Amino acid sequence: MTEPPAPEAAPAATPAGTDELPVLTGGRLWAAGVLLALANFVSVLDLTITNVSVPTIAGSMGASIGQGTWIITSYAVAEAITVPLTGWLAGRFGPTRVFCVALLAFSLVSFLCALSPTLGVLVGFRVLQGMCGGPLMPLSQTLLLRIFPRHLQAGAMALWSVTTLVAPITGPILGGWLCDGFGWPVIFLINVPVAAGAGLLAWRVFVRGKFQAAPAPFDTVGLILLVTWVGLLQVMLDLGKDLDWFASPLIAAMACASAVAFAAFLIWELTSDHPIINLRVFRHRGFWAAMIIFACALGGFFATNVLTPLWLQTNMGYSATQAGLATGATAILAVFAAPLAAVLVSKLDPRLVACAGLGWLMVTALMRGTANTDMTFWQVWGVLVLVGAAMPTFFMPLTLVAMGSVDPAETADAAGLSSFVRTASGAFATSIVTTRWESSAAAFHADLAGRSPNLGQGIDTLMRRGVGRGEALAMVNRMVDTQAVLLATNALFWDIALVFGFAVCLVWLLPRPGRAVEMTGGH
Repeated sequence: MTEPPAPEAAPAATPAGTDELPVLTGGRLWAAGVLLALANFVSVLDLTITNVSVPTIAGSMGASIGQGTWIITSYAVAEAITVPLTGWLAGRFGPTRVFCVALLAFSLVSFLCALSPTLGVLVGFRVLQGMCGGPLMPLSQTLLLRIFPRHLQAGAMALWSVTTLVAPITGPILGGWLCDGFGWPVIFLINVPVAAGAGLLAWRVFVRGKFQAAPAPFDTVGLILLVTWVGLLQVMLDLGKDLDWFASPLIAAMACASAVAFAAFLIWELTSDHPIINLRVFRHRGFWAAMIIFACALGGFFATNVLTPLWLQTNMGYSATQAGLATGATAILAVFAAPLAAVLVSKLDPRLVACAGLGWLMVTALMRGTANTDMTFWQVWGVLVLVGAAMPTFFMPLTLVAMGSVDPAETADAAGLSSFVRTASGAFATSIVTTRWESSAAAFHADLAGRSPNLGQGIDTLMRRGVGRGEALAMVNRMVDTQAVLLATNALFWDIALVFGFAVCLVWLLPRPGRAVEMTGGH
């Protein structure tokens, strides 16, 4: 008797919380890869594109340079807060849908940034822009790994990594050129066609069929506490210098409220069954030590990348374009050092490699602390080129040790928390450094004016040459101010060098990596 044919196996169901993705091959596959890498590029670009435009934007809106840096810190903090939410959003609405909506919203908010009439409105839209940009980096990486077969994933991640390295270079250069040539709103308008076009194409390529949401509960209390303590801390750091710090009841109240919210956040997240940020990964020595080092190193690095163009434009007479070209030099050697760092961490103790990178950051900070007003563009540019070699040299081994120290099931949580620490520390450090820069410059100005007996003679000399007294006083004051800002800038670079040196010492708290880690697997 003939047996009936066996029924065909049903196709495997797509797990809840994941999208059904198209099967792409050949040119269409790589075109999709470029599309995802482009979204990552736009998100990273906007972390640095405003760095050289701060003096222009602040001047056009009647704000101080310190207030102008809010457009940088607001974006970074909002992006840092949103990154931990990405996993829940992807599980609830689908990775591809969240990715496409975030990209389209990024385009819309960029347009609104360009139309902002006041600094307060611009900062508000930058917060929204950061919230839209937060999911783009982790989701673009996740989708790349899902659409590419295993044997092509290395090439796909190389494409993604290139955008991560090139965007910080392009940001200051493009921002300076656009700001000088077309006005500051164009640095935001340029995002509109790119993000909108990429978002619409991504929706057409990736979004298909119905989506089954994962039944993951949302940690509403954790999110509220996170936004409260981070937001209040950032606002306090930004406003403190204008309100005389703790002499102001408002600053004191914000400091107390931030501390209370932070303590409540720690307690809630450590006891919650479904925390928005899994703080339990800090029980691993390798992870918490790496996060402290990241906070020191990337906080100092990000702050210097904001301080340098401010100094070049306000003290050295550089245009935004020239400041952008100088600042963009920082990442040139990073492109070439990245493959070398990958080889070194596979053959040597990662802690030695991290020490070398952090030590090099300290040396270059000391070099930058010897600047003078007679430096040429190429002397400034040359020092900044050298800085780039340190970035992958410490970043890769620290990531390897941090991710290798946690349990495999905690890798995604650790990667998201690491992204939060890196981005938030950069925003906090920027506020602290710009505050100290302004206060130190004022202190040096007063000291130079009080200890320089020849200032009066200089004014008299100018007046004998036919210069009016008021103009002579202004000329001498500008000369003193130039030297005061230079001294304040150099002093800050020496302080930052000490922070890098502290990070070098902390490296030896790290254990050796506990397990092999896919370097492409993090956010």
